Amino acid sequence: MARITLEDLNGLDDESLDEDEEPMDGEEQNRLFSHWETVASTHQVTLPQEMAGPIVQMTQHSHVREPVPYVTLLQHEKCEERLYPAGKWACITKGEPMYEQSISMGFMKLMRYICKENSTGRYLGMTVPVVNEIRLSEEGTELLRDVTTTYYLPGEFQPDPPLPTDPDIRIVERQPLRVLTRVFYGMTTEETILREIRLLWELLGSTDTVLRESYMVATYENPSVPQRRNEIWFIRRAE
Repeated sequence: MARITLEDLNGLDDESLDEDEEPMDGEEQNRLFSHWETVASTHQVTLPQEMAGPIVQMTQHSHVREPVPYVTLLQHEKCEERLYPAGKWACITKGEPMYEQSISMGFMKLMRYICKENSTGRYLGMTVPVVNEIRLSEEGTELLRDVTTTYYLPGEFQPDPPLPTDPDIRIVERQPLRVLTRVFYGMTTEETILREIRLLWELLGSTDTVLRESYMVATYENPSVPQRRNEIWFIRRAE
């Protein structure tokens, strides 16, 4: 069964607490969990009770989100070209029947790593965007089942990343990544992602400077935002 996604757990504006506020009591925690059960049901996913603690932690810290660093190289009329420096990411790959299920189940595990299940035993902090790496079939008409969900380690932990207790999560040091990006808004489903890939190819025209088999989908906001921000990333070939 699919689990709740980053978009569902990334934030809850109406329920967010300031650091100076008192910790939630049991009734408040139950109300928060019930809210996210409702949100999860709209995505046809199930929220297990074991996520109650991490949800509270993420909600209490939802006002602090560290951006993944990058440099803008070029601002095209149709898209933006960026360079993301080398850095360490926590990654997990899932191959569920649906794209939404893969990213949901992957981020469930990453969320537990972020909140406590790591070698420091502490909350690590949230960074945005979370990036989902996808591959297309040879015909380019559908996504392959394996999707890798990735979380950039906050700057504090880049020199020495906390080790995950979950063996499915691996820490990867990425080389600099050069991408062409284009914003789109709304839900991220297989249908919308394929549409955005086709659209950016139409805008770019014929070119062999970017990969055709691999892409990235960056997610920034939670589902309470009606037209939440996402980006499709085309990966520049290494020179």
